[in-house]
Amino acid sequence: MTPNDLGWAPSACTLPTAEQPLRVAEFDALFADVVQGLTRPERTRLRLDLVFSPANAARAAELMARENGCCSFFTFTLTIADGSLELEVRVPPEHAEVLDALQARAGSAACTAAAL
Repeated sequence: MTPNDLGWAPSACTLPTAEQPLRVAEFDALFADVVQGLTRPERTRLRLDLVFSPANAARAAELMARENGCCSFFTFTLTIADGSLELEVRVPPEHAEVLDALQARAGSAACTAAAL
């Protein structure tokens, strides 16, 4: 299993091929708009610190729910506590390459947005 040329969508993704670029664009927009930091505490776990707001929480939750419909191997946990918003993404070991690519995409989008 390796991510396709869209950057991180695995070949096992059940989202129709024509819709995959749209989903990638949604992730890119979310990453650029709300990611303010990321860490990789484990090979199979990525933590994204998001700009806190109810709208950002709703946006992330809605996108993660749709993503779980086509790539059910992802486990997403959205945590709101003490004025912070965190999204944790977990994958089984056999999908760590997908998480590598997702991390690279999130980091790139967040850095590009910060530079503007």
